[in-house]
Amino acid sequence: MSSTGKSSLTTKVLVGMALGIAVGLAINLMGMNTPGSFVNEYVVGGLFNAIGSMFINALKMLVVPLVIFSLICGVCGIGDIRALGRVGGKSFALYMLTTAVAIATAIIIASTFGIGKGMNQASDASFSASEAPPLVQVLIDIIPSNPIRSMANGDMLPIIFFSILLGISMLLVGRKAKAMIEAAEVANEVMMKMVTIVMSVAPYAVFVLIAKAVAELGIDLLASLAGYVAVLVGALLVHLFVTLMVVLKVFSGLSPTMFLKKIRNVQVFAFSTASSNATIPVTMRTVTERFGVNNSVASFSVPFGATINMDGTAIMQGVATVFIANVYGVELGVVGYLTVILMSVLASIGTAGVPGVGLIMLSMVFAQVGLPIEGIGLVLGVDRLMDMIRTAVNVSGDAAVSCIVAKSEGKLDQRVFDDPDAGTYETGDDLHIDHDVETEMAEAIAATRENAPKATRPVGEPTV
Repeated sequence: MSSTGKSSLTTKVLVGMALGIAVGLAINLMGMNTPGSFVNEYVVGGLFNAIGSMFINALKMLVVPLVIFSLICGVCGIGDIRALGRVGGKSFALYMLTTAVAIATAIIIASTFGIGKGMNQASDASFSASEAPPLVQVLIDIIPSNPIRSMANGDMLPIIFFSILLGISMLLVGRKAKAMIEAAEVANEVMMKMVTIVMSVAPYAVFVLIAKAVAELGIDLLASLAGYVAVLVGALLVHLFVTLMVVLKVFSGLSPTMFLKKIRNVQVFAFSTASSNATIPVTMRTVTERFGVNNSVASFSVPFGATINMDGTAIMQGVATVFIANVYGVELGVVGYLTVILMSVLASIGTAGVPGVGLIMLSMVFAQVGLPIEGIGLVLGVDRLMDMIRTAVNVSGDAAVSCIVAKSEGKLDQRVFDDPDAGTYETGDDLHIDHDVETEMAEAIAATRENAPKATRPVGEPTV
């Protein structure tokens, strides 16, 4: 609770999440989610689906302009353009390191528990794998032939490249571009205010998103894959609370306890939307305002991490590989598992920004080590729930790396990070429009129109 007695946004979102789980379980256990029923058609598939989809669309609506303006401001305000290369290099190295550690941890844990053993039988489950683009093509596509099309499609890597190049070009132009840079600063501030507006309805949106997911999941399905689900969730939690926190402490000296306390809001959003990209506006706001990371670092590390940081997905691949190998009685051995680790790290780059990236990466790994692709069908039913959890882990990694890189570059405000109340937000805060501002804006618009040159009418032309 805040000093004003109002509940914080995080508290309300957590309440919405808890209520969503309760309502979803009730619908599922009471059998109200059967196809064709009123609740399934008009509540879960109708009302809940509509509200949840509208909220996710609202978040996605903010991503492209927020990333563009934030990156331009970050490039222009970084102070030393060479620092941009260091930020990129450090971010990339840390993302690849944590991904490799994540999948190695997952394989060790899954192998220790021996999930899938004793199920040596073929399954009627099926899965058709999509083709992933070659790594070379991904590298080529980083440079957009049409930046407007990349923005329309939400392709993060080309957008990041174009925004950085635009910011550098503005610096090269010099003082002439000052007005353009100032306009980008104002636009960035406006976009952050839009994030605040969208977040004000988050508790209700989180409620319907969670309720819909839990209602549709099915308890029977969870029970049949209890071993796989338990090991995967355990591996994800180990990575979040142990691996990432050790990396944070060792490389930055920052408090893991404070980090975990402040990241909860982002994790809930990621869990609800199951999309790192859709969570970018919330992650960006939390990293800059709650953790004190300078925008010159956050504007690059957050969208970059949302695109290539695959810690949670890598853990899923490790656990699923061991599970399917045991089910089909395939012995991979040390070389096979090392191949899985290497393939997962490379695939996290090669499939960046591709829809359904987790399953595409898994199919690539299976093909490389000789496991049947159709085995993915065994775990497909619970993938939605697992995707929600691993997305929460992914965004935590994005925020942790942002803090580490910012601290190493002297771009982190330690006082903000250490202040538990820094950047806290209450529903309704900062959404009041000042009457004097309204009047001033209206007068400015009226004066502009009054001073605009009047259109001239040819002599003798009749008036209408």
